[in-house]
Amino acid sequence: MAVKVIAFVTVKPDAEEAFVAAAKTCVAASRAESGTLHYELWRETEGARRFVFNELYADQAAVAAHMQSDHFKAFGLAARDLAAARPEIIVTEAVDVAG
Repeated sequence: MAVKVIAFVTVKPDAEEAFVAAAKTCVAASRAESGTLHYELWRETEGARRFVFNELYADQAAVAAHMQSDHFKAFGLAARDLAAARPEIIVTEAVDVAG
């Protein structure tokens, strides 16, 4: 069963450019993973200007493989110094999805 992960990351004001650079590397590598169906990075337009990762995986095994990948671990280390707080991560399952 497909798994949707949505992650919100608030970045320090002076760290947005470095965060985006690190995130783009992770996004590109994540899109190449066999179990990744969809992987996007968005930025909130108002308020805290959080970054939003919109991820869709084939199943829980694909999520686990992503979390263990070298590119994800490297991004996590880089993001730790750039984030203003711990990320908020929401893992969901489909209830009524088109397609």
